[in-house]
Amino acid sequence: MTTSNSAINFDKELYVPEMATITEAMPMTKNERFFRLKLKKPLGHKPGQFVMVSHPGIGEAAISISCGPREDNVLEMVIRKAGGLTQVFHGLKEGDQMGIRGPFGSHFEMSDFYGKDVIFVAGGLGLVPLRSLIQPVVDESEKFGKITLISGCRTPNDELFRSETTEWSKKSNVEVIRLVDRVDHLPWDGKVGLVTAPLSKLDIDVNNTIAALCGPPVMYKFVIMELSMRGLDTSQIFVDLERRMKCGVGKCGHCQINNLYCCQSGPVFRYSDIQNLREALL
Repeated sequence: MTTSNSAINFDKELYVPEMATITEAMPMTKNERFFRLKLKKPLGHKPGQFVMVSHPGIGEAAISISCGPREDNVLEMVIRKAGGLTQVFHGLKEGDQMGIRGPFGSHFEMSDFYGKDVIFVAGGLGLVPLRSLIQPVVDESEKFGKITLISGCRTPNDELFRSETTEWSKKSNVEVIRLVDRVDHLPWDGKVGLVTAPLSKLDIDVNNTIAALCGPPVMYKFVIMELSMRGLDTSQIFVDLERRMKCGVGKCGHCQINNLYCCQSGPVFRYSDIQNLREALL
């Protein structure tokens, strides 16, 4: 049986990677590496989305987009070395190429945040995807109320985007609270403790505040509990969930949350929409 080309619903941009050239590759920590790539055309992404990144003959992985929406052809990502494929990525240098598919997934709607006080809580690598939302919010800070970023990591050596968070904090309505779990005798000018600790001390206008969270699963439970105790409704809390996404198009099932696929319905969710799904925060 012969099928005509007109009968095939094949979206090349969805399934076939476009090669992008690395213009910058630098280590951020022992296991994290920052990449800036030049695409053939603007990606057209929204805050919170991700791309599928590949190396011919090796494999493909879902990687968070770590820059705000742009009109140029630039894409920024941070990749953690966690296996054979990411080891290959870490070996790439300026001038090498990566395959890019996307963008995929749900996103943060800027209209949900305009005019509101905004609380960002990032744990571990959570600052990487949240940066795609923080950048446009801070760039247009006059369109928002108080902006608070609480960023936590294990040790000072694990901190990401130190110079950028310092620049953010120079805005009159932006407060950046940096925490580590332990200092291990390393130089540190931030605080020591969990990301939940500062929440109890914040002056929160519960009728005009939106929170956006990203981090390890164990973080969500306690941050959401603290925000709820401070009076925020679950509809005022957005979560950017980390899942082992493999295909980006809802076919492989690796990122399934009950009846949802994180790569399609997520990774960004309003918490009120998933709070009753048992597998959401596992």
